[in-house]
Order: sequence, then structure tokens, then C-alpha cells
Amino acid sequence: MLSVEPGSSTFLEEADHMMEKPNLTVDNDMVVTVDYILTLDNGEVVEDTHGGMPMRFLAGHDEILPALEDALFGLAVGDETAVALAADDAYGDYDPEAFEEAPVDAFPANDGIEVGMPIGVQDESGEMYQAFVSEVHPDTIVLDFNHPLAGETLHFQVKVIDLRPATAEELDHGHVHGEGHGQHE
Repeated sequence: MLSVEPGSSTFLEEADHMMEKPNLTVDNDMVVTVDYILTLDNGEVVEDTHGGMPMRFLAGHDEILPALEDALFGLAVGDETAVALAADDAYGDYDPEAFEEAPVDAFPANDGIEVGMPIGVQDESGEMYQAFVSEVHPDTIVLDFNHPLAGETLHFQVKVIDLRPATAEELDHGHVHGEGHGQHE
């Protein structure tokens, strides 16, 4: 129970805060902001947003791994959860056949190509893919089309730190807008 006299600034601030986000939970068309730590089975920390940039996404718009998003539905600001995603629910199994060798001269900026570097690749039909440089030879580059976390079980420790309904513009564009968001052409 709030023990503040009506009319005081503390009472008004508390009332404003309570009205800002009445019982919001993660659901479709909500802008969700989370802090998380992502680890692998061996305990290796892959990513930690604490003290850095939290992740923001528009729920229900295919912006994050679907199984992770499903586990967040119904959570409110301040709620925490642990989610383990098997490879099938994350980036799939590692495919030892998902490598392709390409001539170095197929890459315009081939001077700076290094192992581990992501490269956008376009197939004959115009479809774009992301690959990672696996090997660099004098005349060829070996590309790995596996995601770097393919075959891994991912362990997320997630805390919801902010929720708000998406704006009409965000829903129309299918992603979150924020400060400094430029106009779409």
C-alpha cells in the first residue's frame, strides 16, 4: 500500500508510472526490450547485453528465433526466464556439406577477406545468402553456409526490461523504430 499523501509529487509520480504500462505482457505487435546472456553447453558466453545495448524487437514479426520469442510471450517488465533451445529450434544442425569454394576474383574487395568474416552471396536466381569465410587460398575462398551457432544448444537467461505497444508506423514497416531512425524510401 502506498503511504503518500495525495497531492505530493511522490504520489503523482507513482500514479503516472502506474498508468504508463498497465499490465503489459509480451504479445504480438508489442515492442519488447530485453537484456540477455547467451551461453553454450560448455558454459562459453556468446553474448551478454548487460551493461551494453539491450535487444529490442517487434513481437510476432519474425525478428528473433521463433522458439525464443514463444518462451517470452506472457512475460511482463521485470520478469526473467531461462530458455534452452536445441539446434533444431535455433540455427539448425551443422551441415558438413554446406561449403563452397569460389574464385577470389569473384569478390570485388578480395584484399581484406579473412577467415570468419561474413560475406553476402547471391545465387543465379538473385537470392541472397550469408556465408562465412572458412579458408583463404591464393586463388580461391572456401565459404561456409552454416550459421556460426549451427549444431549448438543455446542457453538464454532473459529479463524483460521494457514493453510498449508498437506504433502504426512500426507495424506497417514490420520492425522497431527508435531515436535516429531514418525515413524509409
